[in-house]
Amino acid sequence: MNSFARKIISLACVGMLSLTCVAQTTGGFDLSSQRREKQRLNPVPGHKVTGREFVVNPTPQSIVRTPGAGVLDVSAGFNISGLPKDFARIDFLTLNPRGVRVKVKSGKGVGAKQAQLNAAAGAYILDVTPKGVEIAARDPRGVFYALQTLRQLAATSSGGRIPLLTINDYPSLPQRGLVEGFYGTPWSHEVRKSLIRFLGQNKLNTFIFAPKDDPYHSSPNWRKPYPADQAAKIRELARVARDNQVDFVWAIHPGKDIRWNREDYDSLVNKFNMMHDLGVRSFFIFFDDIEGEGTNPNKQVELLNRLNRDFIKKKGSATKLTMCPTDYSRSWANPTERGSLAIFGRTLDKDIDVMYTGDAVCSDLTAGTMKFFNNLVKRPGYYWWNFPVSDYCRNYLLMGPAYGLDTTLTSNDVTAIVSNPMEHGEASKPALYGVADYAWNIPAYNPIDAWERALAEVMPGATEAFRTFAIHNCDTETGYRRDESWETETFMFDNFTPAQFEALQKEFTRIAATRGEMEKGCTDSLLLRELRPWLVEFEKLGQRGLRTLELIRIFPTASPAEFWAAYKKNIMTPEEEAAYAAHKVGTLKLQPFYLENMEGMLEAFYKRLTGDVPPVYRPIGSMRNIQSSLSKAMLDGKDDTYYHSGNGQRAGDWLGLDLRKVRPVTEVRILQGRNSKDDVDYYDHAVLEVSKDGKEWTPLTAPLEKQYEISWSGPAVEARYVRLRRLDSPRTNWIAVRTFSVTAGPLPDIYQALDSLAN
Repeated sequence: MNSFARKIISLACVGMLSLTCVAQTTGGFDLSSQRREKQRLNPVPGHKVTGREFVVNPTPQSIVRTPGAGVLDVSAGFNISGLPKDFARIDFLTLNPRGVRVKVKSGKGVGAKQAQLNAAAGAYILDVTPKGVEIAARDPRGVFYALQTLRQLAATSSGGRIPLLTINDYPSLPQRGLVEGFYGTPWSHEVRKSLIRFLGQNKLNTFIFAPKDDPYHSSPNWRKPYPADQAAKIRELARVARDNQVDFVWAIHPGKDIRWNREDYDSLVNKFNMMHDLGVRSFFIFFDDIEGEGTNPNKQVELLNRLNRDFIKKKGSATKLTMCPTDYSRSWANPTERGSLAIFGRTLDKDIDVMYTGDAVCSDLTAGTMKFFNNLVKRPGYYWWNFPVSDYCRNYLLMGPAYGLDTTLTSNDVTAIVSNPMEHGEASKPALYGVADYAWNIPAYNPIDAWERALAEVMPGATEAFRTFAIHNCDTETGYRRDESWETETFMFDNFTPAQFEALQKEFTRIAATRGEMEKGCTDSLLLRELRPWLVEFEKLGQRGLRTLELIRIFPTASPAEFWAAYKKNIMTPEEEAAYAAHKVGTLKLQPFYLENMEGMLEAFYKRLTGDVPPVYRPIGSMRNIQSSLSKAMLDGKDDTYYHSGNGQRAGDWLGLDLRKVRPVTEVRILQGRNSKDDVDYYDHAVLEVSKDGKEWTPLTAPLEKQYEISWSGPAVEARYVRLRRLDSPRTNWIAVRTFSVTAGPLPDIYQALDSLAN
């Protein structure tokens, strides 16, 4: 078979066809649903707010307009007096001795407004009056936040005229920010500085420096001092953080090879002292993702309490110590009194915060998960939110809204929320904008509206194009699923209305133009550099979608030769497929629209010319994402790519192929897991089965135990369905399959057949 024929068969095997199949059931599972199973995704809550007079992020706790329609003209800038001593940075405002007077009072000097200020650090009151602006703040951080609010009022109000009003504002949570805690390429120094400034602008106050691939953060070099050039960069980051009222938190990850002796303790203190000399005042110790002696919770407590007593408190200038436990997720934590979390609750100093990722490594922030954790650790948890992190799906960008955050929580439930962003720091800003809005004013959080405002803030010169790109780049296809393309309706080639066709044509036209518009209008070179590989694929996707629509238009009336020639021009080459796989875009609806319709038209065209179903196989199974393009990896003929389920295996789970009609099966080869040595994502107890009708199944093998590589051959067995079914096992890991191949008699060459018949 030539390469083009193999290409068509590969395309047809992605397992996404939406044509009607004969309904078959097995164990309560409808095989026909494999083509039309809906994605199990939570929709994004909230709504866009229109008609705003101005924009302030995060949303203030209270805004009271002064009676009447008065405004204050601030177009000439500001004349600020009363700033706290050593207040470092106000370059984000236009300063002018002849500008509007801004009177600042903070700390004990706020006078009568003291009682109005909330007890939370960073609280402020901003009064815009006909005579000028008055600011009363609890502390210097509150002054900084008030000035940031003033900046936004001036920037987003019409003509530099801000309305007369009073804002009484304070954060819902004391600690809010990000953790650079992903696996993969650490951020550049410039991106880190950019993000710190972004945090300050949006009243986030925490930047945790914990890049997993920094050798001086973790093993083997955590005991060693940073080289001079890297130390100088940390010093500068700490300074930039101070200028932006952000706590620069340096973290260490010693648990992989810690020895719990005096030498290692001294090495840890020496490293902390070095960081303190560089200007660091906040510290974090991670015991996540380790095995062996380092996981001992009693030893961890002994170390942490000693550091808290002998370093944090003795230094005086250092802030609270925070730790990440080995059992940082509910999914594997021991919930009993003998578990490590309960040990922390009984013995860890109460002023040490304990980090937690929720029900799973990537999961929503809910009241239930915090109650579980807090009851064990005897304090409000420090929430590490693994969004929009993509180290488990590095070929995706997560540009969608920040949602899945409970709006009934208070600081009694959670003391902090820090987002773990993507390795693409600039591209993570829309999500961080939403996190800032949530953490500052939890009850008022509106995810959709925060996202809409974020897009305009991050890319003001090409907001609509950025929105088009972002709304179609949200989901991961696996793991922590996110809604995507929620305003776009797709369809099959044989079932649509003219209005649906026109709407989708307009959307694909916008998509094809997005790259050019963003490259023209985006002034953030760091952001554009991060997005560019995906923008290239997005442009191609728009062009691919338009060609698919044209094929759908001509399919009913075109001659076989005309249709087949146009069809061949819309097939992705191996090089194009590889480029798309490296930088996936539009995975929830747009690329599936292309794949489903190309496959659907191929099948209908083949059947029109031959009267038979084409010789292509479809992935089927009980896993949630088996209908996605990820399942194509089982059929691509490569043993170094794999399908991944994205959810844990359960009793009765299975994976297999629909051969499209009863065929003589003589050989089956399956490679489970991401490798065949020590991977955990496979069925460790399973049986290989076949069926003619999807109801009655016949085993081809005895029960298989701990076999990554499964191979069966024998006399021909008539079957339409082949599957690997999970048997009793305590394993709850995901399932990965590199190869699932079935030999079932000679298959005709589709390319040669259609090329001959069409012409």
